[in-house]
Amino acid sequence: MDVLSSLSDLRTARLSLNGTVGLVPTMGYLHEGHLSLVARAKAETQHVIVTIFVNPTQFGANEDLSKYPRDLERDLNLLRPLGVDVVWTPTAEIMYPPGYQTWVEVEALTRPLEGAMRPGHFRGVTTVVAKLFNATQPAKAYFGQKDAQQAAVIRRMVTDLNFPLEVIVCPTRREADGLAMSSRNTYLSEVERKAATVLFRALSAAKDLYENGERDAEKLRGKMKEALASEPLASMQYVSCADYDSLQELDVVTGKALLSMAAYFGKTRLIDNFVLG
Repeated sequence: MDVLSSLSDLRTARLSLNGTVGLVPTMGYLHEGHLSLVARAKAETQHVIVTIFVNPTQFGANEDLSKYPRDLERDLNLLRPLGVDVVWTPTAEIMYPPGYQTWVEVEALTRPLEGAMRPGHFRGVTTVVAKLFNATQPAKAYFGQKDAQQAAVIRRMVTDLNFPLEVIVCPTRREADGLAMSSRNTYLSEVERKAATVLFRALSAAKDLYENGERDAEKLRGKMKEALASEPLASMQYVSCADYDSLQELDVVTGKALLSMAAYFGKTRLIDNFVLG
């Protein structure tokens, strides 16, 4: 496993990889969710590149960039047994050199949900992912369903900009009690960690309603709000029942839909979602 930081070293290594390449872009502090993406890439492509880069441009002014968990040695130890070919760990100076002024923006898809709560977030995401695609030239790129809007935005970018690659969205990995795996879970106190399972319970309650025939989207949203309100430590930011592709809020669920939500537990903001249909 080659661990590289410079762009020139990455390009040299990439030229030596004959056959299809699978890319797993991460911000590090890896967990089972990330490792499941690597395993899927390993099964479906001939070579695997993992990138580890905490991207400063997707963090807002009051967000947790400086506190975001980092442990490169731990990450590399987790990746070594998995048959990864290259791990690229660029610096912010490599990704955004002095005078940097070029951005990639997806418009309508980034306005609701996370985009409304985190202005500029997706501009940072799409720009860095486009740069990672250019640097690594993958045939397939792997993302987790937990960041559902991110996956939708990246799919749109790939279509709109004619990137010659396939975006693979893999199922959310969960703890035994249903909490979606996330690097940010490490911020939670023991009491907050227990409270955070309300996200899974709220989504499950709405999904049960749907599976029993309910198609009124407002009733599904109401069920999620009701469940979140039952947890005193949960401070809801939004709940949504939206079209899976456009992310527009629905009145009636007729096809594939996304149930999603964001809430604070203390100072930690968590998101989760289920796909219906």
